Amino acid sequence: MSTDYSHGVQYSPATLAPTPVIKTDDLEGLGITFIRLTWVDLTGVVRFRVIPRAYFLKMLQSPRPSVAIARVTMGLVYLHTADEFNAIGEYLYIPDLSTLRLCPYEEGHASVLGWFQEKAPVLGADGNLTVAVDLCPRSVLQRVVEQATQAGVEFLVGFETEFILLKSTNPVEAANYHAWTASNGLPSGAVESRVMREIVESLLKSGIEVTMYHPEAAPGQYEVVTGPLLPLQAADALIHTRETIVNVAVKYGLRATFAPRVYMTSAGSAAHTHISIHSVAGEPKLSGSLSSLESSFLASILKHLPAMAAITLPIPASYKRVADDPGLILTSLWSGGTYVCWGTENREAPIRLTNVASPMSRNFELRFLDGTCNPYLALALILSAGLDGVVNQEPLNIKDCPGPLTAAQMDEKERLEHGINKRMPLTWDEARSAFQSDALVEKTFGKNMIVKYLSVNKVSVTVLHVQLYYLTSQLCVDFGHSVGRTR
Repeated sequence: MSTDYSHGVQYSPATLAPTPVIKTDDLEGLGITFIRLTWVDLTGVVRFRVIPRAYFLKMLQSPRPSVAIARVTMGLVYLHTADEFNAIGEYLYIPDLSTLRLCPYEEGHASVLGWFQEKAPVLGADGNLTVAVDLCPRSVLQRVVEQATQAGVEFLVGFETEFILLKSTNPVEAANYHAWTASNGLPSGAVESRVMREIVESLLKSGIEVTMYHPEAAPGQYEVVTGPLLPLQAADALIHTRETIVNVAVKYGLRATFAPRVYMTSAGSAAHTHISIHSVAGEPKLSGSLSSLESSFLASILKHLPAMAAITLPIPASYKRVADDPGLILTSLWSGGTYVCWGTENREAPIRLTNVASPMSRNFELRFLDGTCNPYLALALILSAGLDGVVNQEPLNIKDCPGPLTAAQMDEKERLEHGINKRMPLTWDEARSAFQSDALVEKTFGKNMIVKYLSVNKVSVTVLHVQLYYLTSQLCVDFGHSVGRTR
C-alpha cells in the first residue's frame, strides 16, 4: 500500500521566476492606448496617472523614465494631510516594466507598477548617497526578499481575496443572499454570476492564475483564489486583482467592498495569505512534520504576531472581524481567533498549517490579514519576522492546536500546556502600541516609516470615524471600496 499522501498542484520558486506578462513592443498590437502608472499608498489606496501610449514610449527613452509625483502622496487621506507630511517636494516614480499587464475591464488600458526614487541623491541612513525612498512599499518588500535570498531562503505567496458585492451602499444591500459555497450564490444569468465570470476572465487575460472562485458565507460575499508567486509579484498581482474586482463590479452597477465586517450577523471579509518557505540549498521537506526552516519561520511569526496587527488589521473595523469562536453554530466566524497559536487545518487559529502530509504543497495560511491593509508592508513585516527566526533558529515552543477545541475553548491550564500565553491585540489602539514596542518592526521599516505610517493610519481612522463602527458602517463600506479603487 502506498504511503505517499502528496496532493495538490506543486509549485517551486524556480518555476515561478518573474517574467513580463506583456512587453512594450506588444502595446500597439494589443490595442493599448493608455498606460495606468499605478502605485499604492501607505493606507493601501491604489492611485494612478494615465499616460497615452505614445508619450509613455517616449518617456521610456529618457535617462530616468519616470513621472514626478508630490512627496505628500504617501501622507494624503482624501484631502487631509497627515502629520509629518507637507506639500513640499517631489519623488520620481519609475515604471517596473516587468509588471506591465492588460486591464481587460477598461478597453485600451494597461497598468504598470513602479518604484519611488528621489530626484537627486540624498544621504541615506548608512551615511551613503542614495536615491532610494524608504517609504516606497514595493522597495521595502523587495529589500526583505533580497535579504532572504542572501540567507538561502525563498518564499511563495498566494492570496484568497474575499469581498462583498452590493447593490447599494446607502442603505447597505447585498447583491445576493446565499449560504457558504451554495449554488444559489451563482445563479445562471444573474448579475452577480456575470460579474464573477468577467472578473476571473479578466484576471486570466492579464496573466494572473486563478485557482477557483465561489460564493462565501456572508450576504453578497465571494472569494477569488489566485495562484502562488514570489512575494513581490504576489503583492503586485493582488493589487491588480482588487482593481479588477472593483472595476468589473462598477460596470454592472454594483459596488465591491473589502470592508472587514459589513454584517455583524455573518462572517467578515479577510485576505487570507498562504506562504510556503523553501531552501535555496534544497533542504528536503518530509511528510507529516515541519522542516527546520518551517519550524523556525513559524516560531518567529508567532513571536512577533501581536506587532503585525497594526499593519495587517489596520483600522478599528478590522477588530470587528477577528473574534473568538465560542463554538455555537450561529456565531461561528472562522476568523482565526485572538490567541497567538497555530493549528493543523485549524481555521480558528491565526495561522493554519495546511497539507501537512504533502511536503511540496504544504503551506501556512495566515488568517490575520484583511483587505484594508497594504499588502507590500504586510508581507514585508511577516517575511522579515519569519526570516529572523530562520537566521536565529528560533525554537517552536507553541504546540500544534489541531482541535477539537480551539484556543478560546480551552481552559487556562490547557492553553499553558500548549504554550499559548499571548493574545492578539483586541483593539486598534492595542495594535498600534504593540507595533511600536517590537524591535523587529524598526529593523524592518526604519524609524521614518514607522512614524509616518502611524500618522497616516491615525488620520485615516479619524477621517472615517470608524471608532464608532455601529454609526459608521457606511463609511467602513466606502473605505473598503476605496482600498481596491483608485483615488
